[in-house]
Amino acid sequence: MDNVLSLNEICLDIASLAAKAILYEVSCFPSPGLVSPVSSGSHDDMNYYTFIDSTFAITKYLALFANEGMKEEELSKIFLNIKKIGIKAEKAMFNSTKNVNTHKGMIFLIGICIAASSYAIYHKKDFYDIQNIIKSMCKGIVKNDFKNLEKKKKITHGEKLYLQYGITGIRGEVEDGIPLAFNYGLDLYENSLYLEENERLVHTLIGIMQFCDDSTVIHRTGIEGLNYVKNVSKEIMNLGGMKTDFGKKMINKLNDDFISKNISPGGSADILGVTIFLYFIKRYMKNL
Repeated sequence: MDNVLSLNEICLDIASLAAKAILYEVSCFPSPGLVSPVSSGSHDDMNYYTFIDSTFAITKYLALFANEGMKEEELSKIFLNIKKIGIKAEKAMFNSTKNVNTHKGMIFLIGICIAASSYAIYHKKDFYDIQNIIKSMCKGIVKNDFKNLEKKKKITHGEKLYLQYGITGIRGEVEDGIPLAFNYGLDLYENSLYLEENERLVHTLIGIMQFCDDSTVIHRTGIEGLNYVKNVSKEIMNLGGMKTDFGKKMINKLNDDFISKNISPGGSADILGVTIFLYFIKRYMKNL
């Protein structure tokens, strides 16, 4: 990493892995309630091609996230920089999808993971340092973003969840170092190597769903809907998930059930995308 070209190449490599992870996530089926090549799930305003359009609209920003991690900056400053890039990425996403939100949560999560990964590579750290880099980068985000909510006349859905249930959502997830991906999803995905790729992705998704405080689910179906998603996902994983014929049958039924109930576990899908990216970047760092 002694010349600018090699750093640029690494940034582009990281961005490519992130784009691949995003496409892997939307390409698996049955992914209950979610958009896939087979179904639009619980969504009538988007389809698989909307996600392809969105992914390619944000790809250059994935490289810019990586570039930020290669700078001699404090982690708090890097976080502020990637937030600005994220706003531009969101705008590009909405322009490409005619104002449909396909990847807003994913942009936030994977942008942080990309910058933390490139920071780790630039500073010659190990893959397992990335989680702590994210924690340092996002320190205080929940307190800063949710302060003085009682005085605000208009609050967002995420702010409302925090006030009503103490759910910190995507902010709390990154401040804790995205534990659902690092400490659970990645192991589940790695330990399912013998499954074919599609089954492996679906299996990991269902596993994530049993623990994820999914704000997309709550927004559509309330806290009762979230409890249902967690409980039914746990039941399916106890039955073996995609590793057993009965588990597969249950997941296929769940897809129809989620569509009928208008459930879409979009937050879990974002964690799956991050999990896949971490798997890719872990292998990439081994070969550097």
